[in-house]
Amino acid sequence: MAPPKSMGPADVARIQSTQDKGGKDMSSSGFAARAQSAAATNANNNANSGGGNSGNKNNGGNQK
Repeated sequence: MAPPKSMGPADVARIQSTQDKGGKDMSSSGFAARAQSAAATNANNNANSGGGNSGNKNNGGNQK
């Protein structure tokens, strides 16, 4: 059995497009926003999981 696939940017684009065309909830609490958040979390986890470095990595982006 194949491992589950993480959500990525292409998946988010497809979801957002479908939701918008269907007149669905495009608010910050809607499914499209939650999908985008999940994809960003996956991208951050993947970026921070490599190598043997300890401590926090600063990969740039909008960090507050």
